[in-house]
Amino acid sequence: MANIKSAKKRILVAETRAARNKAIRSKVKTMTKKVEAAVAANDKDAAKAALTVATATIESAASKGVYHRNNSARKVSRLAKLVNSMA
Repeated sequence: MANIKSAKKRILVAETRAARNKAIRSKVKTMTKKVEAAVAANDKDAAKAALTVATATIESAASKGVYHRNNSARKVSRLAKLVNSMA
């Protein structure tokens, strides 16, 4: 355990940030699964709606520094490709 005051604070701040980042990553995964479920159900309207929400969530995570911008761009691209490949 840390003895120095600033080290104790860094531990608390790191825990807070880790919890926030984990929640944001979890939300991104949930939104991704919703898009994939809509595609699997062959529901194009629901897939497009879910894609819009998922894209916003992913971009938000990137702006907060949870994901690198290239990582978020890749995720959005793959979901868009999945939705656009529907018949």
